[in-house]
Amino acid sequence: MPIPPYVAHLRTMVGRELLWMPGVTAVVLRPVADGADEVLLVKRSDNGAWTPVTGIVDPGEDPHVTAVREVEEEACVVAEVERLVWVAASDVVTHENGDLGQYLDHTFRCRWVSGEPRPGDDESTDARWFALDALPEMRQVYLDRIAVVLDNPADVRLGPVRVA
Repeated sequence: MPIPPYVAHLRTMVGRELLWMPGVTAVVLRPVADGADEVLLVKRSDNGAWTPVTGIVDPGEDPHVTAVREVEEEACVVAEVERLVWVAASDVVTHENGDLGQYLDHTFRCRWVSGEPRPGDDESTDARWFALDALPEMRQVYLDRIAVVLDNPADVRLGPVRVA
């Protein structure tokens, strides 16, 4: 996974130590003929896991702008943010190269505007739509983020809320 230039610069000063960074998860929904929705997922190139589109917010960039940018960069899909649904701190992540990171995730409910998914950069090896009742195996944290988007709460959820 490419490291944003400002993160690479920080790493020259702190090495592999823990970095706290703002991040986004874009859960993109597209209606299908039967009135149900399907969700956009990407297969990460670093670990082969299926996830919604995620990314790091660039300095000075609004998180909702990051969500739209990352969807287009990673999956070649144009999406529109409908609303912020969840804000929570992630667990500490040990990246493939040994770097430690922790993210303040902003999960956005997004709707598909145009485009058919395909890998748009080297961050993913596949991108496709999945029926909500036929999701591939993925980490619980991503299933929780999708569930909150589908629940579409009136207020933004805060913290590590598990969806039943």
